[in-house]
Amino acid sequence: MTPIRPPNAASPVGPRHKLAAALAVGLLGLVASCGVPAEDLPRAVTPPPGPLPYEATATPTVAETGAVTELLYFSRDDRLIPAIRRIDRVPTVDAHLRDLLAGPTPAERDDGLTTALPGAFSNASVELVDGQARVTVAPADAETGRIDEPLAYGQIVCTLTARTDVTGVLFLRDGAALSVPRADLSLSPGPLTTTDYAALISPR
Repeated sequence: MTPIRPPNAASPVGPRHKLAAALAVGLLGLVASCGVPAEDLPRAVTPPPGPLPYEATATPTVAETGAVTELLYFSRDDRLIPAIRRIDRVPTVDAHLRDLLAGPTPAERDDGLTTALPGAFSNASVELVDGQARVTVAPADAETGRIDEPLAYGQIVCTLTARTDVTGVLFLRDGAALSVPRADLSLSPGPLTTTDYAALISPR
């Protein structure tokens, strides 16, 4: 026979029920004290993007967000290393060479990139004729330091022939054709292409 509990007898309450009740009362009191108005309907909350914790990235520079890719070849550990920059418009062949002669940016230097050009040339200019980039170079002074000619010429050749409007590179000095060292140190009057320096090129 099932025992009958008197009408005014207290219902048994376990510890779990007591804890839930206490938390509910405390939560109501906290909401009331903070002045948060009650809402009749639930409100959707958009979570922050990405895995938590979310950290906003720095705004890219203009060079990183340009519509055009500019490829330049610098050096690291006696190797030719391609560097990709994002710029606003396609540079002229002369502007492209000037960007190369200016050397790596601070960020590229932080990545270990350097240039062999200052040790090889004191000046260089270019003229595009029938798809051939004719580069006039002036030799560097003897006291400028080590001259790494294959890397220096390779930087110019690989940079300019990466363009769609350049099929080869010729070097001139005082108006005369110049034979320059290729990757295997053999001399060639050109026209030179990336193939002549492929043995020196490293992906990154």
